[in-house]
Amino acid sequence: MFQSFFLNRKWFLWSIIGSIFLISSTWGKVQIDVIINKWFGSFYNLLQKALTKPNSVTINEYFEQIMIFVKYAGIYVIVVIVVEFFTRHYVFRWRQAMNEYYTKNWFKLRHIEGAAQRLQEDTMRFARIVETLGIEFIRSILTLLAFIPLLFELGKNITKYPFFGEVTNGLVYLAIISALVGTVFLAIIGIKLPMLEFHNQRVEAAFRKELVYGEDNESRAEALKLSQLFSDVRKNYFKLYFHYLYFDLAKWSYLQFSAMIPYIALAPTVIAGTITFGIMQQIVRAFSRVEASFQLLVYSWSTIIELMSIYKRLKLFENQMK
Repeated sequence: MFQSFFLNRKWFLWSIIGSIFLISSTWGKVQIDVIINKWFGSFYNLLQKALTKPNSVTINEYFEQIMIFVKYAGIYVIVVIVVEFFTRHYVFRWRQAMNEYYTKNWFKLRHIEGAAQRLQEDTMRFARIVETLGIEFIRSILTLLAFIPLLFELGKNITKYPFFGEVTNGLVYLAIISALVGTVFLAIIGIKLPMLEFHNQRVEAAFRKELVYGEDNESRAEALKLSQLFSDVRKNYFKLYFHYLYFDLAKWSYLQFSAMIPYIALAPTVIAGTITFGIMQQIVRAFSRVEASFQLLVYSWSTIIELMSIYKRLKLFENQMK
């Protein structure tokens, strides 16, 4: 899964140089996000001034701030489009590397249940998911490097917190604790999902395989046999739906509540009126970026579950070659 791409000289430009490009472009997007976060502080302070005292802000000052945002947003859009285009090619090259590796050993693999699906579909899904999660993980790390110092600096304006009183660097600690509690909680809630996803791919493969046999052999794919196989598919899906029901309930309840955490933390400061509206928005945005970075597993848990099941299938595939 990895050595066919990253340890193969043929794919050096795509695997190594391409990865460096993706990391560098991700850092560039994070830096633009930091700049836009600072812009929000200036813009909301301007709005507060304009709304508090009529005609204290000119129309030119107002649109000057708008044009600053347009400039940085335009740069961000261009970077995103270029990176997305490159990423699609990057993922396909990774899939191609795995495909070439597995096809060379096809004579060892063809008898495995669902072998065709693993070679055609699982390689594509594996490369796409690993690349997506990898970039999100790197983005989270780079976001933390960029926004934690900013949150430390902005946190100096916060002198008091509900329930705890005065706490030094409380915003950073709060973001870490909030994300950690949510991640551990959802990991426990969704502990059964990876194996169910893995089993789901097995019953789907068995059903598909019988259909394929039935295309060339009239004695295969009989109605009773297909009904039994589809019954296994149905049973596993319904079990999966049930477990996702309470997992989604826990996940979205946590995410909705966590959105209010910075506002709760800022309550004493807002009531006391010791910060401006612009600084408050900067703090909320910076806090959200830091918290979301720590919440990577929370947001990506369903994708991670899918990846784990695909990895198990491909690992069994490779073990057979050995």
